[in-house]
Amino acid sequence: MTAHSSLRLATDIGGTFTDTVIVDGAQRVIASTKTLTTHDNPAEGALLGALRVLADAGVEMRDIEGVIHGTTLATNALIEKRGARVATITTDGFRDILEIAYERRYSQYDINLIKTDLLVARDRALTVPERMSAAGAVILPLDESCVPALLEQLDATGAKAVAICLLHSYANAAHEERLRDLLQAARPDLVVSISSEVSPEAREFAHICTTGANANIQPMMARYLDAFAEHFVKEGLKCPILMMTAGGGMTTLRTAGQFPIRLVESGPAGGAILAARIAAENRLDEVLSFDMGGTTAKLCLIDKAQPQNARQFEIGRAARFIKGSGMPVRIPVIEMIEIGAGGGSIAAVDRLGRLTVGPRSAGSQPGPVAFGRGGTEPTVSDADIALGYIQAETFAEGQFDIDVDAAKIALSAQIGAPLGLDAFGAADGVSRIVDESMASAGRTHGVESGKDLGPRTMIAFGGNGPLHACRVARSAGIRRILVPANPGVGSAVGFLFAPVSFEIVRSRYGMLQSLDLDAINALFDAISAEALAVVRQGDAHAPVVTRRTAYMRYHGQGHEIEISLPDRVLTLQDITPLAAAFEAAYALQFSRPVPGMTIEILNWSVHVSTSSAAIPKSAPPPDPREIKTDQTRKIFCDVDGVHRQAVFVHRSTLAPGDRLTGPALVVEPQTTTFVGADFTLDVDARGNLILTREVTA
Repeated sequence: MTAHSSLRLATDIGGTFTDTVIVDGAQRVIASTKTLTTHDNPAEGALLGALRVLADAGVEMRDIEGVIHGTTLATNALIEKRGARVATITTDGFRDILEIAYERRYSQYDINLIKTDLLVARDRALTVPERMSAAGAVILPLDESCVPALLEQLDATGAKAVAICLLHSYANAAHEERLRDLLQAARPDLVVSISSEVSPEAREFAHICTTGANANIQPMMARYLDAFAEHFVKEGLKCPILMMTAGGGMTTLRTAGQFPIRLVESGPAGGAILAARIAAENRLDEVLSFDMGGTTAKLCLIDKAQPQNARQFEIGRAARFIKGSGMPVRIPVIEMIEIGAGGGSIAAVDRLGRLTVGPRSAGSQPGPVAFGRGGTEPTVSDADIALGYIQAETFAEGQFDIDVDAAKIALSAQIGAPLGLDAFGAADGVSRIVDESMASAGRTHGVESGKDLGPRTMIAFGGNGPLHACRVARSAGIRRILVPANPGVGSAVGFLFAPVSFEIVRSRYGMLQSLDLDAINALFDAISAEALAVVRQGDAHAPVVTRRTAYMRYHGQGHEIEISLPDRVLTLQDITPLAAAFEAAYALQFSRPVPGMTIEILNWSVHVSTSSAAIPKSAPPPDPREIKTDQTRKIFCDVDGVHRQAVFVHRSTLAPGDRLTGPALVVEPQTTTFVGADFTLDVDARGNLILTREVTA
């Protein structure tokens, strides 16, 4: 058995593949693999991948000192409505918060508008007599005599989970906590989520959606997390398992089971953490993270090695690209745009004769036609196989055979015949459509954030990211691409760089010039201790970093800007610098501040995380040397649309300083990097592949 120190394992369960990696104490990947996701029991696929990398590394489960897990299970359960039947309990008079929502249509003139499914039908929206003020004062005490009748109503709805969302509970949680205790005493098997713990913020619609979603998936996720841990413990695991969160940190199984809503989008968050780490290593100030897997593609803007963050995102949009058409969830999250464009995305010709790709995916079962697992509809991977970008001899570590002819036949019959194209023309069309969809999503995300993609370096990873990076970059106007080591399992690698962290946001309204600083400092003391306690469950001894934030706006505005606060007691001397910081941030976002306006603060947050070791600076790039090889493969060129011979090399044979001129295929166990005819590839000192596009006038 090979000796290694401080071994850690990460597993990322995606819609098509489950990625697993092991790193040693020096952060070197010593084994990695991709296995097909087992949707009926995802833990089985995760364990299969773990056992495979353990065998490859020559170690046993008991040698592992840390396990980090991320999964799409929570996201998929909410989108597919597979969670528990949930009811809501709100303050009398506020039964219809979900029905009223934002009091507007997300598409004003769409006469066939489909309303967002918010998980709770009106007959499961219940109320209780009570009332808190916005300052947390009791206006009307909780009427406990209503509980027996409330239980009868709950029983009649058939609800297995309850979301308690009482008015202004963020300011005073006493009524929610008492009602929860009464319900659980009478119905021990009832799962109860309270908004003062799940989403203790103002804005009733968003926080009832968040709490309802948490209650909906809590029973299922609790069972899954218990089963996942049991599988690994039976194989000899001795260390705790930590879960990746949407905000880019890690938390314990206990916290994840209590707040499973924070696991939504945890897999893509790992990819953003990896890209941020690579940006820091290579001193890249402006980066576009491009993570393309089997089901979706995710793009994230990263500035100065920090991913863009958000406080809210939407799940299960009725209209995929229209804001407001999904269920809003208020949790800390790495902000990215995700579209249904992956290797398994299904291509078709619609009734108007248009070629469409996605968002439907063949997933891992039945998968693309070429996989020979029962798939009959052509996918993006089938197109890449037909075009020669994926070579059957090196695909997926030889886990299954690739039927190139089956892919061509499906493309020719279902895409080519209706459009008058042969198999190669059909495959090229599918490729161009999906690549333009991803580039368009990236451009839109950049515009919405007020940022230009052109000067950015694209960091490409995921099972299909390096394969499509050149084509997407060309369309998006990006000239430089970086493909890191082990890109096929990039998100799982990113998990291993994430800190143990927890963030808490509390609403407490106040005007900046008249803040009750004693109350604010007491609030920070309380939530800092609460967040630190969660972090200590995951790591009892590591040094921690605390980040404090105020969410500020001009009086009467509807949205806030994040302003950093010092990690200490606030004093009157901080008021003027805070006002200046807010106006500078406002001017950066909206071109100028608004003179004479009163500044107010709605929310306060504390983010506690373990500190990371300093990242060493990369060595200077070596002098380039063009490598020569007789190995080539026939491909359909994406630039001039003719068949050409592409250089074919294994990445393991490349060394720092090596240079290739496209077209070329650089293959490795879990993915292939396609170097377009207008790109040059250089290997830097860290072994990253640097692709640079030649731009001619």
